Amino acid sequence: MKLTLTSDALNPITQRLHEANDRFAAWFPGDSVERQPVHTLYGGAHLFKSTTPAKLGSLGLRSLETYAPNFVVFARVLGMSGAESLPTEAKAIDSLTRALREDPEAVKQANEPAWMAYTIYSRVRHKLQTEPVEDMRIDFEDGYGNRPDEEEDGHAVNAGKQLAAGMAEGVLPPFIGIRIKPFTRESYDRAVRTLDLVLTALAEETNGKAPDHFVVTLPKVQIPEQVAALADLLDMLEEKLGVEAGAVGIDLMIETPQSIIARDGSIAVRGLVDAGRGRVKSVAYGTYDYTALVNITAHYQTHTHPAADFARHMLQVSLAGTGVTICDGATTIMPIAPHKARPDQPLTPQQMAENMATVHYGWKLHYDNIMHSLRHAYYQGWDLNPAQLPIRYAAVYHFFLESLRDASVRLNAFINKAAQATLSGNTFDDAATGQGLLNFFLRGIACGALTEEEALATGVTMDELRGRSFIKIVQNRAHGGG
Repeated sequence: MKLTLTSDALNPITQRLHEANDRFAAWFPGDSVERQPVHTLYGGAHLFKSTTPAKLGSLGLRSLETYAPNFVVFARVLGMSGAESLPTEAKAIDSLTRALREDPEAVKQANEPAWMAYTIYSRVRHKLQTEPVEDMRIDFEDGYGNRPDEEEDGHAVNAGKQLAAGMAEGVLPPFIGIRIKPFTRESYDRAVRTLDLVLTALAEETNGKAPDHFVVTLPKVQIPEQVAALADLLDMLEEKLGVEAGAVGIDLMIETPQSIIARDGSIAVRGLVDAGRGRVKSVAYGTYDYTALVNITAHYQTHTHPAADFARHMLQVSLAGTGVTICDGATTIMPIAPHKARPDQPLTPQQMAENMATVHYGWKLHYDNIMHSLRHAYYQGWDLNPAQLPIRYAAVYHFFLESLRDASVRLNAFINKAAQATLSGNTFDDAATGQGLLNFFLRGIACGALTEEEALATGVTMDELRGRSFIKIVQNRAHGGG
């Protein structure tokens, strides 16, 4: 066939395009396939011990058992689909529970809402007993407050030693870090001193080792220079303390309007991340500081305010495909009972009812906020109290289980389509969507929402799932594997 364009004529254009495509691939390597925690639990540094995560799990389980003693109560409080059809009498609930234990699949076919509620409740209990905290932040900022320097110094050193003890005992959460004070003129010196004391105490106890997935959270970021300063400090500390270069990541908190839109009108988020020179692993959104700073009055500073959704979407589109994870903000109304019993003064029926109503209200609000985040593809959020842990997992598990059937069908179809295209010598150019579907199952299994058996219903094998790569699955199928 006759062509007009020669290779010599095409080469300059082709070269420029290849170079541009390579730059784009470097800027947007794709979403990480590594595990992302479903939450970050904040706790004051003055309270932190190596045993704190397990203790918080016990408190979360106690809250669940006290205010939702069975799966029916739990489902009704949270407003799960079909919960209104579940029995209310104790004998009927006991009978349904026995049936679900003996043959859950049979009950699922006849009464899916009952199966869903029971499965979520059971898996939440198991999670609280085995891995109650996925990510924890030892807080020297809002959850700690302003204290005398001598007092914060002591807590900083203790935090480093307790982190080291947790590493030795194998009891730290899979992800952990500290939150220091902002790098503003007023609090910079204090923030740097705390950072230095924590890392120095930790390195002395561990011979230069840091916990896996360890980060320093920098709150109320305003300008790239603040992030760059933290990266420089971490470079210095790692070198002087014998810590592996890059072992300490940065977690940015987007809580100011200036961290969304810069003074020249440009989008600020990517510049903040780039200032960390590869150390920024995650970015968290702070609902209440942000909405306050755009002059929304306290009464309307809600998790679901349109201004909050605007900031979320700005974060989302700025960081899509970069590998930097995003995390949503907190529910600040706590599910904490207002009345406490004393040995010499038990609670009255009215006080018990008020406790129940208060906790259930806080649970429902937190559940709805988490579901709002999940629908916006924010798979991680803050928790501020152990009584919120059961609700975190309940919402996440519900989200994955209700989407399981559709996701299974789509992933199976995508793998087959991609494998056929590869076999026929065609290019399959929608691998990112396929990886997104695979990530659904990887996320669900990692947090305990889904079992490996449920993931295998997609047609993938356990080896393929553990490989964590859609492209590798397709290549395997195209060469006769799977």
